[in-house]
Amino acid sequence: MAFSALKILKEGFTGNRGWSPHWRDPVLKKEYDIIIIGAGGHGLATAYYLARNHGITNIAVLEKGWIGSGNIGRNTTIIRSNYMLPGNQPFYELSMKLWEGLEQDFNYNAMVSQRGILNLSHSDAQHDAYARRGNAMHLTKSGAVLLDKSGVQKMCPFLDFDNARFPVKGGIWQPRGGSVRHDAVAWGYARGADSRGVDLIQNCEVTGFQIKNGVCFGVETSRGPIKAKKVGMCVAGSSGVLAGKAGMRLPIESHVLQAFVTEGLKPIIPGVITFGAGHFYVSQSDKGGLVFGGDIDGYNSYAQRGNLPVVEDVVEGGMAIMPMIGRARLLRSWGGIMDMSMDGSPFIDKTHIEGLFFNGGWCYGGFKATPASGYCYAHLLATEKPHPVSERMRLDRFKFGGQFDEKGVGAQPNLH
Repeated sequence: MAFSALKILKEGFTGNRGWSPHWRDPVLKKEYDIIIIGAGGHGLATAYYLARNHGITNIAVLEKGWIGSGNIGRNTTIIRSNYMLPGNQPFYELSMKLWEGLEQDFNYNAMVSQRGILNLSHSDAQHDAYARRGNAMHLTKSGAVLLDKSGVQKMCPFLDFDNARFPVKGGIWQPRGGSVRHDAVAWGYARGADSRGVDLIQNCEVTGFQIKNGVCFGVETSRGPIKAKKVGMCVAGSSGVLAGKAGMRLPIESHVLQAFVTEGLKPIIPGVITFGAGHFYVSQSDKGGLVFGGDIDGYNSYAQRGNLPVVEDVVEGGMAIMPMIGRARLLRSWGGIMDMSMDGSPFIDKTHIEGLFFNGGWCYGGFKATPASGYCYAHLLATEKPHPVSERMRLDRFKFGGQFDEKGVGAQPNLH
């Protein structure tokens, strides 16, 4: 079923009786060429690009819950490519380019809205650092505009520019950044993969791996054993638990990251705004609610909920730059499980077990990386060679000093 304006118009006049399910409920086979564990954004995108780019369709994507029940449906929907280091900037720029053509690519409305992202600076040193970052972005043609105080005032006059503790000195603006409807991303990739013959298996939890003589040849699941030539792990915050079933210990920790939505308001936030002196980011949804978040909780957890001290900390960050947010009523909050790596950067790599691959350690950057993550992971699974833009995302990089710490705060996940 292809979507078009004519199809929508026709269904509107005929009571919407002609729509069909987005994907099948397939019968689980005993064997596949590739099994992908995790039907989140990254897992679904990997299956889609394996089928589209590499012609591999005998694939099962196994999900212990339902499609979209993990972090793909629990984030603040921001997309951007305003990174600096060589290991990150080309990768996230690839992701941005894929975002820009995504809806036409898989014929689905993902509500890609490139309204721009503004990172505020609060000191001369930070402003200089943003200038350096902007120059790095220009090298990959990502687009960056360095704004002084007056430039930010024209764009966001409601900010507290004369805050004694956090004065706004300026900022760096990426016009191509913005937000995307997270659920629609999952549905679009699921529909695209399914239409190419990929089996999407929901309510199928992986309970173990079939490994013999250092070779992985399948998985054990709640619905029985399944054989495969290759198995790809792609489960975000549950990576450590899943890898433990294969006898692996990963260089990551799992933390909760909370997000919040206010009541619906008239349009006020022009795009995405981030607070450079703290960790606060905010945008406005198409329903009018302010969507915002901040730091991870300060302890390890696998619970998809948060705690009140972080709520207070995030709201303080919002009040520091835009006091008017104090008048908005908070409607709801939720938590996603972040797999925090030791340098704040992800992994797309083979493991030491033949036939077993790993995708994880995305920290805060998982959603915006969805297209490039799937694209590069599919390349790795199909060719067993890393894609050029993800070749530094190795699992063993800490052994030989190959880490790339974008934020520069050291090997403490609670500081990223």
